[in-house]
Amino acid sequence: MSRTVIVVLDGFGIGAMPDAGALRPGDTSADTCGHLLDHFRRVHDRALRLPALTALGLGAVHPDPDLATPDGSPPAATGTPPVTAGRAALGYPGADTYAGHQTMMGADFSTVTVARLGDHLDTVAAALRAAGHRVEPLEEEPVLLVDGSALVHDNLEADPGINWNVSARLADLPFPRVLEVARTVRRVAPVARVIAVGGNADRPLPDFVRAGEDGTVGLDTPASGFYRNGGLQVQHLGVTLDHTRQLPDLAARAGVPVTLTGKAADILACEGAARHPAVDTTEVLRHTLDAVRGAKDALVVANVQETDLAGHQQDPRRYGLVLEQADRQLGELTASLDAPGDCLIVTGDHGNDPTIGHAFHTREFVPVLVHRPGSAPRALPDAGSLADVGATAAHCLGLPPGRLASGVPLPLTPVG
Repeated sequence: MSRTVIVVLDGFGIGAMPDAGALRPGDTSADTCGHLLDHFRRVHDRALRLPALTALGLGAVHPDPDLATPDGSPPAATGTPPVTAGRAALGYPGADTYAGHQTMMGADFSTVTVARLGDHLDTVAAALRAAGHRVEPLEEEPVLLVDGSALVHDNLEADPGINWNVSARLADLPFPRVLEVARTVRRVAPVARVIAVGGNADRPLPDFVRAGEDGTVGLDTPASGFYRNGGLQVQHLGVTLDHTRQLPDLAARAGVPVTLTGKAADILACEGAARHPAVDTTEVLRHTLDAVRGAKDALVVANVQETDLAGHQQDPRRYGLVLEQADRQLGELTASLDAPGDCLIVTGDHGNDPTIGHAFHTREFVPVLVHRPGSAPRALPDAGSLADVGATAAHCLGLPPGRLASGVPLPLTPVG
């Protein structure tokens, strides 16, 4: 057993995967990390301050002068590196937070159904009416207006057809009723995720409906003010998965206390887990620190969401400042995990390049940075899937990785 922590920097990629241009040719140039570093040097005349990520080995997997180690070593020094670091392919189609986290926890998410809401309007409307809701199309758009308040629509922030949303202003509909509508949609939806979203918008939501890519139509959530006006509530309803073959459930059944913080608390299943579904980065990582301090055994999965939100807003300055805040607390977390056998894995779930020119996730490799006291550093091979991260965490906890539905542990050196 050990204290094992996975910190997911949401939307933090380190360069385009070979198939990144399949949907958008311009995404072959995606590099969230590199473009952030370039932006701060060029626009703000300074380097991003990332000492904790640098010490964990970010420069070993993304060589850049600003990621040189504290002793001045070049970021991609030859020979045995002083860190345990590598990178991971995503292991699922597209670039999606829900699929990324489910894959990371051991689910086999190699195939998902991609579908526009417009191709399933009749089925969804019939299910909602059968549940007692009033349903009408939103003018001539392939969007449904439910009970005069909630919109059922394509998600415009993920790759087209991956997710559908149910969105409403909280002033018009309390979040439990938004969630009720979303659960009805989930029962008939063929897509990976149905997302219930409640927030405070500047104007009625139909004012912010627009066309997306590949025939999708939906709410322009960033333009609506949901992300900047406070009070945002979100719940992710995913496809049916065997959660007993995922890392949190495996750990809980072995008697390991499980804590899920940030967006991980919304999208991961684990009966009995402590949940802290915060958005604020400081709060997310404070809950993470609290879960390991004084504990003998623990599994903590934390999601830093504000990096992803800055990517959607195409705001590299905000992204960089959030990353610096996360880095400061990662330094505290690394210092707290000081016992042999403890393990910290810092990774991402996809990219979200804030300079790419669109508000979608980008299909990038993500870093896998491992801090494990008592083990010798080593360069890690590329992980073929994020599932390998979950399998590695299981190995660190002394749990059988083979009980996960997918994933192979990365070859860490033994604890001495």
